[in-house]
Amino acid sequence: MSHTVLPRTPLPRTGPAPAPRGRIGAGFSPVPHRYHLYLRVGCPHSLRVTGTLTELRLARSITTTVLGTDPRAAEYTALRLAYEAAGHHFDGTLTVPALVDGWSGRVVSDHTPDILDDLRLLATHPAFRASA
Repeated sequence: MSHTVLPRTPLPRTGPAPAPRGRIGAGFSPVPHRYHLYLRVGCPHSLRVTGTLTELRLARSITTTVLGTDPRAAEYTALRLAYEAAGHHFDGTLTVPALVDGWSGRVVSDHTPDILDDLRLLATHPAFRASA
């Protein structure tokens, strides 16, 4: 499993929840300050993403939100809205880490290996090296 499952808030079912598996460079442009990561304390996958973000010196170009334990908090609502933007009436489970496109407000991916690969791609992109 490549993510941590978070508490679920049910919504009316309109179809199967799509798996957000977009990639930067394939539909999402590598632009500094465009992406946001949702992480959670105690999540080993979030820890890997945080370590990679720090190691690649992308923390100034990619913002993060660390989710707490209260699923009614505003951070969870923002993440739920990003999942809903990725799939109309998304009724699936919220998972972290989640990479969100700030321009469209939708989840790009919640698959840790893809997120790590995308962070490595961004670290080598000239626009990100210039903003570091």
